[in-house]
Formats: sequence, C-alpha cells, structure tokens
Amino acid sequence: MTVAVLRKELHGYIDAMPEYNLTALQPLLSVLAEPRFTIEPASSAEGKRIEKRVKEYHENPSSFVPWKEVKRKLKTKNGEK
Repeated sequence: MTVAVLRKELHGYIDAMPEYNLTALQPLLSVLAEPRFTIEPASSAEGKRIEKRVKEYHENPSSFVPWKEVKRKLKTKNGEK
C-alpha cells in the first residue's frame, strides 16, 4: 500500500467518525503529527567547542575513547552485562 493510498484510507476513517470520536482522537493525532525532534544550528560557542575538539582529535587521535568502549564502561559501572 502506498503512502498516498494509506493517507486516503485514514482520511476516510476520520470523515466517517462521529464528532465525539474526533475530539478523543485529536490529541493523539496532534502528537503524532509533530516532528520527532528538531535540529537547531549550533550556537557560536558550541561551534567553537566542536572545532576545538576536532582539532584535538586530529592532533592526537589516540587520546579519544571510542563510543563502544565508553558504553561498555558505563554498563560495567552500572552493574549491567
């Protein structure tokens, strides 16, 4: 089923609903219609911190800990397996 067909089907369901169901459905649909997250541009201070860390990484990559290792250590610290 294509997205267009699915949207048309859902619109049909909404068009057929009694008014009391619409008022119950409205909060759910308003939440589902919102973007999952918003990406905002970095502030100038954040940009400077990023540039500094990238420079540090390029100067000495071995000083950085891979995310996989950080996650493993956090799990160990929290008693997870």
